Order: sequence, then structure tokens, then C-alpha cells
Amino acid sequence: MNQSKKRKPEQNTITNIAWEDLFERYNIIENVKENGFFRIKAKEIKEVREPRLMAKFDHKRNLPYIFKENDLSILPISRSEYVIGEFNVFQKVKYNIKSPQIVDTPSHLTTIDPTNLYSESSALHCASVSGMINNLLGEEAEQTVSGRMSSKEFDFKVSTKNGRDKLINIKNSQIEIDGGFESDSYFLIVEAKKETVDDFLIRQLYYPYRLWERQTNKKVRPVFFTHSNDVFSFFIYEFTDLEKYNSLQLIEQKHYTFTHDEIELEELLCICESVPIVDEPKISFPQANNIIRLLDLLEKLVDNDIARDMITLTYDFDVRQTSYYTDAGRYLGLIEKYKIKVPKQRSVIMFRLTTEGKRVMQLSHKEKRLSIVSKILEHKPFNLSFKRYIEKLERPSKQEVAEILQECNIYNVKSWDTFERRASTVLSWIDWILQLQNE
Repeated sequence: MNQSKKRKPEQNTITNIAWEDLFERYNIIENVKENGFFRIKAKEIKEVREPRLMAKFDHKRNLPYIFKENDLSILPISRSEYVIGEFNVFQKVKYNIKSPQIVDTPSHLTTIDPTNLYSESSALHCASVSGMINNLLGEEAEQTVSGRMSSKEFDFKVSTKNGRDKLINIKNSQIEIDGGFESDSYFLIVEAKKETVDDFLIRQLYYPYRLWERQTNKKVRPVFFTHSNDVFSFFIYEFTDLEKYNSLQLIEQKHYTFTHDEIELEELLCICESVPIVDEPKISFPQANNIIRLLDLLEKLVDNDIARDMITLTYDFDVRQTSYYTDAGRYLGLIEKYKIKVPKQRSVIMFRLTTEGKRVMQLSHKEKRLSIVSKILEHKPFNLSFKRYIEKLERPSKQEVAEILQECNIYNVKSWDTFERRASTVLSWIDWILQLQNE
């Protein structure tokens, strides 16, 4: 392990700077080397910043730079203390979505709109009332548990980078369950995310699992759930060894969606031909290949403005991806950036939906996607590349798209290598547009 002295751009966030201070103050790296772990109290973290903002990392990429650099992770062991070590605490997620199962819209309910689910709780409620949970279990289930509670006391072993298990004692750590569903045979513990993810923190299932497997005689099923691009995805796991944090094994994954009006190729062609071309904005040209991640971000912004650091800290983005995807939204005119003054702090950069972004996000599934297609194709580089695709009846090469970009006077790009890199985003977005026919 080594503690880099040269600061990198991704280190310049409030959380990264605060953790560097704590690592130096308490010789954390040296202590981990010597003892295999380091225990730090919440009150010690609070000396630099609120613990709730400093110790909750739902995805590996959210970890502070100094943690990543030294292969470290952090786990709560009580309401007032954490342990830092070379622990393997995340579970990778690989989606296998071919043909999601179609379910009926719960039309008799007026308080749930399947086209307007912009929070984890609303998505999970919708999944429950539409029968997805029942289908998942093969029997009827009722939601019986949610919210914060105490873990009580238990021991477990967590694997480390060197392959050895480390014994950890948990005593009344705070846990939170997004949804607990009980049927005749099962108790389902659900951790929910309103976005596509690459991984998740096993603790969010393991601590509740250890609590509830002692409190019910039914089979406890830990489930990781995501809602993204109008697909409800469930990953059903089991812990093969009660006392081993890393014994999580995937049993199956199931995906559901509601019936939507189909998008026809003719509609996409009509948009391409009729949309007015806008001047290229003085904003970095998109370098955010996964447009579904951009849609996830737009959904996050429906209810609340979000600080730049909080996007990086809370969602499955690293510092650079936060910039890439917020810039992509700004390029399309759907997101805007502003600053606010915070007492005793530097200015905080915030993001919110523009008026146009709010309008688009309130549309139905089909109209929302067609509107986003229009926002993309009103830009000349995407419009010309899409037309090239249609004319050739095959995907243009990266070099062909780079040549188009070179002719379009895009903002602050001069070198051929950069044009080629930006071409990959253009091709990815056009792929998404054409795939809308097959949703």
C-alpha cells in the first residue's frame, strides 16, 4: 500500500480531501498494515465531516480515491464505529435481459403511474402491486417490513485481498431495508436501486439477512432489485454459509416490464428528416457511451436538484463519469448546471433539469424516447451519422463518423484521436435509437 503525495483531479472532492486528512491524522494505512484493519469512531470522522456523508459507498467506484489506491473498504460495526481493511465487500452485477416478462398495468390503482416512477420506493411498490413479487416467489406475498432498524449482534467472516478471512463483530449497527415481503414459505429482503449498476454493497443484504434469519422460520431470500429504462430487474441470491459475508451466490435473475406502444422505424426516420438542426453548443461533446445511464440520471433529477459530489458519492458513477454524463445532458439541453454558496465551504456545483428536461421526463414511455431521439438528432454530427447508417444499411465505421465530426465544428475538439474517441459515443447512441424498434 502507498499513499500518493501527488494529488490527482479525481481527489479534489470534499469526501476525498476529508478522508486524506483522516488517513494522515490516524495513520490508517500503517495500522492496516500492522493489524489487518483499523477501527474508527463516528465522532472521529465527524471531526472533518458528517459520518453519513463519509462512510456510505454503495458501489466500488464510489469509494474515496485513497481507499481505491490502497485496496481498502469500510464497514459499519455499530452505530458509532466503523472498520477499515482490505475487505472484499462488493458483488458484481451482470444483466441478462433478453425478453423481459410482460405484466399488466395495475389500471385499477390511481396513485401509482408506471410511466412516472422516479424513486426506489415507487418502483418497488409498483413491482409489488403489479404481481412481480408474487411471480418471483411463485406464491402470494405481502409487504411487512421496511425502513431502518438495528442489526442486533452477530459475528461474520469477510474475505480480504490476500485471500484470508477476517472475523468481524457487529453490535447494533443501523440497517435499512427497502422492502421485506412475506409469503407462506419465504421472507424476501429487497435492496432497491433506481439505476443500472455494475455492482452493489453486499452489506445491504447481508446485515438484514443475519437479523431476519433468526426472527422467522421461513426461508429468507436476499434480492437485489433495479429499475431502469422501464425494466424491473430482480437478482435472487442465497448465502451458502451463514457466517461468511462473501458466500453470496446468484440463484436466478428475472426481468419484467409493462406493455408499451411500439416505436416504428418510420417514426425515427421522420424525426431525422424533419427535426431542425441546432448550432453546436459550447459544451464538451458527449463521451458517455451508455445512454441508459444518462436516462437514469435524468430520472434522478426529476424530484430534486443534485450536487455534483453527491452524484459521484451516491450513484454508480466515478468522478469522470459524473462529468461525462452531466455534460451529455447539458449538451442535449435537458440538464443545467449552477452554483450555490454554502457557509464555510467553497461554492457547490449543482445540477437540475431544464424546463425542456422536465417536459420530456413527464411524457409517456414512447413519447419520452421519441423526444430524446429528437434532442439527439437535432445535432448535426448525430443526424449525419444516423443518415449514413440508413443509407449504407450498415453501421458506419468509427473513422467515417470521426470524419463527420471533423466537419461539424464541435466544441473544443481539434485532434484526430479525440474525434475517433467521440465517434464511439455517436455510434453507441445511434445503436440505442435503432434498438428502440425492438423494445
